[in-house]
Amino acid sequence: MQNRPRRQAMRSRTIWTGVARLGQIHWFFGNVYEAMVDMPQLLADARSNRAPKLLGAGSPLRYYLPLAPLTLAGTAASLISGWRSGGDRRVIIAAAVSTASAMALTAYLVRTVNLRLLRSDEPLSVTEVRGLVQTWHRGNLARLLALLVAMWALGQASRTADSERNA
Repeated sequence: MQNRPRRQAMRSRTIWTGVARLGQIHWFFGNVYEAMVDMPQLLADARSNRAPKLLGAGSPLRYYLPLAPLTLAGTAASLISGWRSGGDRRVIIAAAVSTASAMALTAYLVRTVNLRLLRSDEPLSVTEVRGLVQTWHRGNLARLLALLVAMWALGQASRTADSERNA
């Protein structure tokens, strides 16, 4: 009987880790895709043909916003569970810090680039567009690196928890 709560906790951690992994994979490959198609340049080129709306047609936020809370909740639940069960604190901290870094970079890019391209109806010069596109690509590269570290660390934390569970 005493193993039942432990099994439920392990099942819950497994589910949350799966949710976190799927969300992080979606986030990572979504941003790789945006970089490959040069999303900020596409948004800049389409400004004259679209209404200035943050969640209007073509907005990348429409694809990320629905899954972001689930991704962050899954990551947080998985890391908290790993911490409480005595998992490797170093990889748990690495996963938490890199996930927070990716979120901070996302917030920065949305605020400095996406809002200008999606909501503003003031004309942008070629130089301004070039600067926004460069800012986005540099920030996105840093975000992708942070996400890779987060995915690796979450996997390590999960494997550590699994090996301790089987020991």
